[in-house]
Amino acid sequence: MSRRRRRQQRQAIINFAMVLAIIAGIIYIAYTVRPAPFDETTLCLISDDLPPHTAIIIDKTDEYSETQADLIADVIRRTRERLVVGERITLFELDAQGRFDPRGEISMCNPGRGNQVNPLFRNPKQMEDRYEEQFAAPMETVLADLVVPKEAPSSPIMEALARLAQTEAFSDRAPRRRVVLISDMLQNSDVFSAYGGGGSMPEDMPDWADTVDAITNRFGTSLTGVELEIRLIPRDRYVDLQRGALKEYWNNVLGNLGVTVTWRDL
Repeated sequence: MSRRRRRQQRQAIINFAMVLAIIAGIIYIAYTVRPAPFDETTLCLISDDLPPHTAIIIDKTDEYSETQADLIADVIRRTRERLVVGERITLFELDAQGRFDPRGEISMCNPGRGNQVNPLFRNPKQMEDRYEEQFAAPMETVLADLVVPKEAPSSPIMEALARLAQTEAFSDRAPRRRVVLISDMLQNSDVFSAYGGGGSMPEDMPDWADTVDAITNRFGTSLTGVELEIRLIPRDRYVDLQRGALKEYWNNVLGNLGVTVTWRDL
């Protein structure tokens, strides 16, 4: 066999090996990068691991104006748009018992928009359609009711936060827990009440350390590590209290429960 013939054979073998390597690489990528299965109801990935979770609580235990309702809706939509792909968002209202009304609750994972997916494995248009139809639209439907003002005889804000942190989806197994609380922060329950002081701190207001002990004894330390963004709804008669002594009180209570707090106007 001539030298030239042998070189041709060696090159053919090399070329064949390269083709096999490319095919193997494509198969490997397709297997490892292919989209993971997800739950058709929540749009969350089917996994033993919990996704990052943002919860939005609308405190509807006092009325608010039409303008405030529009601002609340804007806050919720902007929060939704900031979600990373796969992050869970739960939206609900606080009732007079410190519970969350399941009739107005929605809890889903962001499936990603068309421009956030790999076109090799998913159709961008189909993903965009799914985002709009199965994620954004249901949220808008619930939102339409959530921003309707209501009144209630009590406002157990602290208890609601603690109960949320005890739920499975929002437990400390979630890698990033964040709450956006839209409220006037005028707590009114057996733990403490901000009312009765005529616009100032009531004389019978318990020491913040006692409130921390009461919450810890009742709910444990499940709030530790939660990031809380308070969107404050001002009340004319209580504005000075809301922005002064009451804010300081809340910071002491929440900080000593392991919560990182930021305050923003509605």
